[in-house]
This record gives sequence, C-alpha cells and structure tokens, in this order.
Amino acid sequence: MTVPACRFCRAPLTQTFLDLGDQPLANSYLTKAQLDAGTEGFYPLHTRVCGTCFLVQADDPVAADAIFDDGYAYFSAYSESWVAHAKRYADAMTERFGLGADSLVIEVASNDGYLLQHFKAMGVPVLGVEPTANTAQVAIKERGIPTEVTFFNDATGLDLAARGIAADLMAGNNVLAHVPDIGDFVAGFQHVLKPQGVLTFEFPHLLNLIEKVQFDTIYHEHYSYLSLLAVEKVLLANGLRPFDVELLPTHGGSLRLFCAHQASSHQETPALKALRAREQAADLDKLPGYEGFTARVEAVRRGFLDFLAKAKADGKSVAAYGAAAKGNTFLNYAGVTADDIVAVFDANPHKQDRFLPGTHIPTYSPARIDDFKPDYLIILPWNLKDEIIGQLAHIADWGGQFVTAAPDAKVVR
Repeated sequence: MTVPACRFCRAPLTQTFLDLGDQPLANSYLTKAQLDAGTEGFYPLHTRVCGTCFLVQADDPVAADAIFDDGYAYFSAYSESWVAHAKRYADAMTERFGLGADSLVIEVASNDGYLLQHFKAMGVPVLGVEPTANTAQVAIKERGIPTEVTFFNDATGLDLAARGIAADLMAGNNVLAHVPDIGDFVAGFQHVLKPQGVLTFEFPHLLNLIEKVQFDTIYHEHYSYLSLLAVEKVLLANGLRPFDVELLPTHGGSLRLFCAHQASSHQETPALKALRAREQAADLDKLPGYEGFTARVEAVRRGFLDFLAKAKADGKSVAAYGAAAKGNTFLNYAGVTADDIVAVFDANPHKQDRFLPGTHIPTYSPARIDDFKPDYLIILPWNLKDEIIGQLAHIADWGGQFVTAAPDAKVVR
C-alpha cells in the first residue's frame, strides 16, 4: 500500500490521527428519488498527522469540485448567531483598521453574503469569491454583493491583481480547512493584499478538537485540522506571517488569526506568542501529542449508543435538531438509523424534506416538531446549543428535553 504524502510539505504520512471508516459526503442530503436509487457514495474518512509540519489532514478520495458544487446545502445566513458574529467582526475590523469608502474588503468563501453585507451597509466596498454557484447567486441577487464564482488559489490571486484589485482587508472564515491544496490556496492572498493590508483567517482550533473530543468536525470537505504551529509554516512559505490572534467561542473554540505580508510593519502581539507557547506545551510539535485520540472517540460513541438504548427501553421517542455536517459524521460513526432517531429538524429549506446522508433519517421544518413531540431532542450542531434551546424552549410544554451527544450524551435542559 502506498504511503500518502502530506498535502503541504509532501513528507510521508505514517501516523494515523483518527480513522472514521467509510462515510458519505456530510453535506449531500438525499431526495426521495436519490434514496430509492441506492447510488449514494461512501468514502474513506481517515485522518493522519504529518511528522514534519504537523498538519493534521484527511485523505481526499473525493475531488473538491464534487463537494462544493451547485447543490451545496450550507447557507451561512440561516444561523442567526453566525450572522451576528459576522456583524461583530465587520464592526471591529472597520474600527481597528479605519476602513471606509476608499477601502476594499474581500472575503474568500463568501457563501451567501452573510458577512460582506455588513461592510456594504457601512459604505465599505466589498468583493466576494465563492465556488458554489447557488450560494453565490443568493449573495448577488438578494444582497447585492459582487461575487466572483470560482475557487480561490494562486492563479485566482494573480488574476485579481492583474485586474487592479487590491484589498485592505481579506477574510477567510472557516475556509482554510476546506481546501485540498492549502499551500496553493494561501499563495493567492499575497498577490491581492495591499502592502500594509490585513488578512484574517478563522478556523476551529485543533487543540480544542483534541482536548474536547470534537471528532464530529471531521468530514470530507474538511481536508485539514489546524493549529497555529502548522498554519504559520504555510504562511511563511508564501510570503505571509501571523501577527495577532483572538480566541473565539465559535465552532467549539476557534482562532481568528491576523496575518500580513512578511515585510509589513504589523508587530507580533503577546497573544500570538502565548498561543504558540500553549501549543508547544500540549506537544503539538511532537507526534506523541496526537496519540490516543481514537480510544477517547470510541468512548464517546459507546456513551451515545447506551443513551439511545436506554431511551428505547424506556419507551421514549428521540429526534434531533440541526441537520449539520458534524451531526452526520457523528451519526454515521455511531451507526444509527431512523429506527433510533425518528426525524431531524432544520431551519434551512435546502435540507428539508430530504434524508440525512448515510443514516437516511428524514429532515423536516422546525414547524413539524410539534407534530412529533419527541421526548428527547438531540442538538447535533452543539456549537449552536444556546441559540437552539432559546428558539425551541416550548418543547418543555410536553416534557421534551434537550440532549447533547458529545463529549458525553447528557440532558442539558
């Protein structure tokens, strides 16, 4: 068997981080016709850690353009808390870097315009770059956000620069993990960013994934699982460097990394130095720091299956809220079906009246929760737990209770 190579530094990948077996594409929700056709694909979901650059990465058995196509079902604006997070970002960046009518903000992976709409409302010129045509059309037609419908990479950056496009601020929120060639992707920013411009990346922090057993954030469209240590190597190889960092609560604990050209005047902050030291203390710069994760993940699965078995024995009905990609990883790894969870409810109409990949649990509008009146409602997107509990507090009227599945299955209210 051929040993795969690191997608960044090309060193051989000899150490497994976590192998989740064969899984369907986490954002490929099935119509009834697709379900009946029985043609759903399952692909290895095997993550490894590079012993040279310490980039944790998944094998890539599926091409990116087969995942991020015109049927892509994730629309950012359906999460109220995520839109509010985007507005706070826009306000903070505008104030910190003095953005105005003479500035340009570019977001890469701009989705449906959920973020750039806030800069536009403040009179700051914007440009989106988004590979999924269906989300980009929502940004263009409904929010008036000019959007380039393409994948971003080194060639894209060169093309934008050749057209005279130069950004004061570039944002890549929750996209860095989604690119199969992380070096080629990061290379594009150096061409478009002004000499003193700022680039921010937001991404779930690998250290939280390990410490909090957030294995359900692993799925095929997440090609990489990121630490400051690994990202810094990619930046430096492409003429960029980090200079500041903020720790965010989003997605179970994320980093907002502030980056700039290596020759820029931005000074490295104590916060960045402290995070670098924290990762080194956790042995993220050594292979032993990545060992033992599989056993902890298996313990989470056993606990969840025990919860479902007890609920069934007690005659309790179980449904779930949030047809999230992370939930699909979790449910498929656990091997559950519609016999265990009767339905999933989601506010995104692009996911409603379909079936979850792999498990084939039916999905409905949240309005249908009252028809089912489940005893337990499992919150699959645990990063939105408080938002969901606030929206659906009325399930208490029939004695319904909210449940989280990881890092252990428990009733939360």
